Amino acid sequence: MNVLTPLSALILVGLSYGSAVAETLTAPKGEVLLSISGAITQDNGNGVVSLDLDQLQAMETMEFTTSTIWMEDEVTFTGVSLSALLDLAGAEGTAINAIALNDYKVEIPVDEITEEAPIVAYLMNGEEMSPRGKGPLWVVYPYDADPAYRSEVVFSRSIWQLDRIEVTD
Repeated sequence: MNVLTPLSALILVGLSYGSAVAETLTAPKGEVLLSISGAITQDNGNGVVSLDLDQLQAMETMEFTTSTIWMEDEVTFTGVSLSALLDLAGAEGTAINAIALNDYKVEIPVDEITEEAPIVAYLMNGEEMSPRGKGPLWVVYPYDADPAYRSEVVFSRSIWQLDRIEVTD
């Protein structure tokens, strides 16, 4: 029997029905790893969607193994699709600014975000990532799956130590 926790059910409702979950998206119980703000229609406090690791892990998991320009061997990344996160937040903008712990920022056009890529990875080779190890969150693409993912533009969008997303008009 498949049992949904209240958080899982709320996230699934949010992914399915968009803004219908605005009043019911729960606040994180653990350390906030990701904040989504800006042109959004959902929030779980103060106009921001704040998510902890448990909330991210409660969402549909995506996983792939790929080589990267930053690692010697292939790496297996596990996380949630950036598209699903934007859906959860009710994003209405045309671009996002992905911002790292050190305030490094990259812009990603929303129309270049698909359900398959990129993902916001919270595990690398089955382990949580520390800030020293490019974590706790890393925007990654399945670089080996398509030559289009092996470009300077895509590599520049692969921001590690991600901690916030601002949706812009």
